[in-house]
Amino acid sequence: MEELELYIEEAKDLMNKALNHVGHELTKIRAGKANPAMLDGIQVSYYGAMSPLNQVSSMTTPDARTIFIKPWEKGLILEIEKAIRDANLGLNPQNDGQQVIINVPMLTEERRKQLVKQVGQECEHGRVSIRSIRKETNEHLKKVKGASEDDVKNAEETVQKLTDDFISKVDTLMKKKEAEIMTV
Repeated sequence: MEELELYIEEAKDLMNKALNHVGHELTKIRAGKANPAMLDGIQVSYYGAMSPLNQVSSMTTPDARTIFIKPWEKGLILEIEKAIRDANLGLNPQNDGQQVIINVPMLTEERRKQLVKQVGQECEHGRVSIRSIRKETNEHLKKVKGASEDDVKNAEETVQKLTDDFISKVDTLMKKKEAEIMTV
């Protein structure tokens, strides 16, 4: 049945998007090494409009503990510093008049455990999304007109295999990120 296959393909696409979202969210969680992605989501007031930090500056990591943020306009330096402090990332930005410098501190054991817990929560959101995609897809499959019970059952089994596959991918992402965080 073509219609059943379309629902399965749609479910696969949605599950892929959920997995990619989890992966993106995990890049925002810092793992001790300096990474410009840690600053994703920080907005800076630029000519009265809030703009993402990466659209008003360039960011580089000259070493594993430092991030340099060079704004397109020097007048933004104080605004960038304030936005980073207000973001509550545990980072203390400084400037040298040309750029904002962030020295990424070593993670304490307690902070590592908090971050691992945060990783677990993000991954659980991903698993819940994938399961709800399975549930919605199965509901659609049951409503397909002209499909035999066997076809619907086979399609549901395929969706379950996809679900298991994507949940296992989320678990792999989680283990990798936890190992990254716990490595001193």
